[in-house]
Amino acid sequence: MASMRDIKRRRTSIQGTQQITKAMKLVSTVKLQRARANAERSKSYFTCMYDTVSSILGRVGHIEHRYLTAGTSAKKAVIVITSNRGLAGGYNSNVIKLVTRKPEWNKEDVVVYALGNKGREAFTRYGYQVRECNSDIVESPVYADAMALSGELLKAFADGEVGEIYLAYTAFKNTVSHVPTLLKLLPVEYAAEEEKNPGKAEAVMNFEPEDVEALDLIIPKYMTSLIYGALMESAASENGARMQAMDNATSNAEEMINDLALKYNRARQGSITQELTEIIAGAEALG
Repeated sequence: MASMRDIKRRRTSIQGTQQITKAMKLVSTVKLQRARANAERSKSYFTCMYDTVSSILGRVGHIEHRYLTAGTSAKKAVIVITSNRGLAGGYNSNVIKLVTRKPEWNKEDVVVYALGNKGREAFTRYGYQVRECNSDIVESPVYADAMALSGELLKAFADGEVGEIYLAYTAFKNTVSHVPTLLKLLPVEYAAEEEKNPGKAEAVMNFEPEDVEALDLIIPKYMTSLIYGALMESAASENGARMQAMDNATSNAEEMINDLALKYNRARQGSITQELTEIIAGAEALG
């Protein structure tokens, strides 16, 4: 059995850790409230843009455009949004698994745009090709950062460096529910209206200016909005996951402290009993 001194030292250490986890939970709770409000405000635009572009492309049917057909390159660019810090439960690992455990993808054909230090470190360790990105984007996302990243990826797609572009992020459902999501950005996927509503006639979609020019304006905004929306939802999911993880850690620390208190009392009781036994034995020997 451990000595009382060892038990007391360990209990003190766990109490110190518990104070840290409590503080981190409070910080994450405050950040979550702000991040959730931002995610909810951007979600309507995020969803509307996705539905609108899908609806437009579904109604025009087959159209020749560089953003609607896969490029000649076999490489896939994957934007992976993780956090810069750990202690967030399975938040980072779940997103990373979306890419690393996709069986039809070869590691050599995947180019990772890692937003967040944890993702960059993991994919570098796994041997993926990782493009350097500004990890500060995930701390306080702004639309301009999403636009800059979107422009870089569109240029790589237009130049034939990559043939497909994907986005891996954590969708925010509520405080306790966060869903790792892999979304294909380019080429844009859509279902024709006649496939979704067989036998239903739809009005012909006309463009002004021409369809190619219109899509040249629409698709970059569509892609930027999806990246920005994913950044906002990931920020809310990260703080929600960290709040849960710190709450669990605090509860576990409390259980360990109670268990150690019980062990300490038992050890103390045993020590007192032993001392009394020795005193009584000594008194009897003198008598």
